[in-house]
Amino acid sequence: MTTPFLTAVQHQALLALGAALRARKYQFTTVTPATQARVLARPFAPDQSTLRDIFGWNRPFTEAAIDDDLLACMRAAGVLEEQDGLLRSSVRLSTLAGEWLFHSSYPTTQADAVFFGPDTCRFVRAMEQTPAPAADPVRRIVDIGCGSGVGAITLARRFPQAEVLAVDINDRALALADVNIHLAGVENASAHHSNLLTQVDGLFDLIVANPPYLLDAAQRAYRHGGGKLGAGLSLQIVQAAIVRLAQGGALWLYAGVAMENGEDAFLRQATAMLEEAGLRWTYEEIDPDVFGEELETTGYAGVERIAAVWLVASKEA
Repeated sequence: MTTPFLTAVQHQALLALGAALRARKYQFTTVTPATQARVLARPFAPDQSTLRDIFGWNRPFTEAAIDDDLLACMRAAGVLEEQDGLLRSSVRLSTLAGEWLFHSSYPTTQADAVFFGPDTCRFVRAMEQTPAPAADPVRRIVDIGCGSGVGAITLARRFPQAEVLAVDINDRALALADVNIHLAGVENASAHHSNLLTQVDGLFDLIVANPPYLLDAAQRAYRHGGGKLGAGLSLQIVQAAIVRLAQGGALWLYAGVAMENGEDAFLRQATAMLEEAGLRWTYEEIDPDVFGEELETTGYAGVERIAAVWLVASKEA
C-alpha cells in the first residue's frame, strides 16, 4: 500500500525486515508505557544491543550491534534514525498469538502513533475465546480502528471463508496494518480508509473494535475517545453497528470505561441503545483496574477506576 508514510519500495523493505526477524525467531512482548520507561531507565551498552533491544525496547544501538542484511532493510524501509551518534528504529515489532506485528516506536507521542500493548493482548484473547456469531457462514467482517491490524489478522485466520476489512482514519496505521497483513500471509484481509463505517458499504456478520477510550489532552488518535470520560467513540461504534449488522451478526467491542461512584455510565448508555434496537448483549469486566495513572489527571478527578470491558451484542438470525 502506497501512503504518505510508506512508498511501495519502503513497504517491501519493511516486509522483508519482518520476515528476516521472524526467520531469526525474534520474540518480544510489548508492555505498558510505564513499564517500558522503567526498563529503559536502566543502564545499557548500545554496542551490545540485541534484536529485542533494537526492535522491542527501542533502544539506541551502534551499527556493529546489527547484521548488514537487517541494517539494509531498515535503511530501505526508511525506519533507521540517527540520534546522538547512535542509530534507532522508528518502528517496533511485537509478537502476539503467533504473529509478528509492526507498530510505532516508543514513546508514542505523535498524534497518529500506532499503539500496541497489553490492551491489544486482552483484545485478541477475548476474540479468540468468544463463540462465533450466529450468522452461518460468517462472510463479512470489519475491524473498526484497526491500528496495527492484529484484530483483522486474528479474525482472518479464524474465519478463512470471510472477507475481513481493516479500517482506520489513520494513514500511518493503515500502512503498518497492510504490512502486517502481508507478513501474516492472510489473503482474505485488507486495509481501507474509513471513518467508522462511513466509507465501506453493506452489512457485516461481525464488527469488532478496540477503540481509544481515554481523555487525552493532546487528543492523540490512538488514545482520545472523546465524549464524557472517553466513552464517546465507543458509543458511536455501538450506534454504527446497530444499523450495519446482518441477521445473525454480532458486535465485539473491547473498551475501557471510567467508573464514577460505582456506576458504569458507558454500560447504561450502550445497553439502552442495544435494547431499543432489539439486540441481545453480554458484558464482562476483563480487568477491573487499568491505566490507574490517569486518575491523577484533571479530567478524571471524580473517577475511582478505569475498567477494561468486553461487550458482545447480537442480532437475531
